[in-house]
Amino acid sequence: MENIENSGDEAPVKKSNMFVKLWPIFAIIAAVVVFISNGWHEVLTLETLRERREVLLAFVQENMLIAVLAYIGIYIVATVVMTPGAGVLTIAGGFLFGLVTGSILTVIGATLGASTLFFAAKSSVGSILREKAGPFVSKMEEGFKQDAWSYMFALRFIPAVPYPVANIAPAIFGAKYSQYAITTMLGIIPGVIAYTWIGSGLGATFDAGENPDLAGVAKNLIPALVALGVVALIPVAWKKFGPKSAVTADSE
Repeated sequence: MENIENSGDEAPVKKSNMFVKLWPIFAIIAAVVVFISNGWHEVLTLETLRERREVLLAFVQENMLIAVLAYIGIYIVATVVMTPGAGVLTIAGGFLFGLVTGSILTVIGATLGASTLFFAAKSSVGSILREKAGPFVSKMEEGFKQDAWSYMFALRFIPAVPYPVANIAPAIFGAKYSQYAITTMLGIIPGVIAYTWIGSGLGATFDAGENPDLAGVAKNLIPALVALGVVALIPVAWKKFGPKSAVTADSE
């Protein structure tokens, strides 16, 4: 009878523990729902920048510190809720602050936002996956940790990898935060500079009655990012198929 009673009490406890572990993910989902339901993602458009150009530029000029902090904060939120308007927000950084300052602020905001997702995934999803999958995840973790730098740079550079996946996957596979932060900061720089550059010349584009060719920029950027992704994976391929691997295979 005691065993039956104890087994009945364990289920609610397990459910409660799982809820506690997953609270960061629930918080992010709630933030996404609030963000989308209020239509805030629709504000991040080139048309908004065109219509409020003078007001925005005047505000930045008169309140530089507030504008800088606000931009970083907005970028953090946009990254956490995975809004599709992040590209336009990057362009806005160049439009409001110029190429150099805009790029720096965007890298800071994106890295802090990605870090929030990293810790949320590491504290909730990662631990639950380890419990459920056991040896499988442990084996994946081992391979990931051996070439963490290469894998994380590849996640950043290869365009086929969605940005949210690149933010969350390293946490699930046990990456160190120091490695994650460095690869995130360096890995997003090419794309950030490309879009911030567009933003820095957006005033002239608006004056000419034109819209920037975002599709063209993305198209030109993809080959370079793919090349960087391939380069990042060279150490992994070398360990798998290089001379040492061949010697090991022969000895077996």
